[in-house]
Amino acid sequence: MKIALGSDHGGFALKEHLRDFIRKEFGYDVVDFGTHSTEAVDYPDFAFLVAAAVAEGQCQLGIMIDGAGLGSSMVANKLPGIRAAVCNDLFAARNSRAHNQANVLTLGARIIGDMLAEEIVRVFLSTPFETRHQKRIDKILRLEQEIYGFGRA
Repeated sequence: MKIALGSDHGGFALKEHLRDFIRKEFGYDVVDFGTHSTEAVDYPDFAFLVAAAVAEGQCQLGIMIDGAGLGSSMVANKLPGIRAAVCNDLFAARNSRAHNQANVLTLGARIIGDMLAEEIVRVFLSTPFETRHQKRIDKILRLEQEIYGFGRA
């Protein structure tokens, strides 16, 4: 599996930690879209790159880290086919995958620490979608097609 990973400056240290964690724990290929330092940057630039990589099929899932996880989720959810979820706890991580088939995880580096972030990522990457919720995902996909004129219906 290929994971798109990104952050703004506030999430840089956690991104670096999680990149190594994912490679070691899961053996997945991680594509790091930056940022590559703590120099101030704008989260929309990196959230877009992560979400686009997932929307275009370059990566199967994405993880984006900023201060709270909220702004990056808003950006990612602008792209058709993306279901980004802010998950700063284990319940949200599990529910986002099992019920909502989330394909982008956003995290708040100012809210959670390294160990909780590892657990959230572990749950997010290992929770399967419960197909009984497929009809709701189909409704989301139909809305995207109506709004954007393309996408899967």
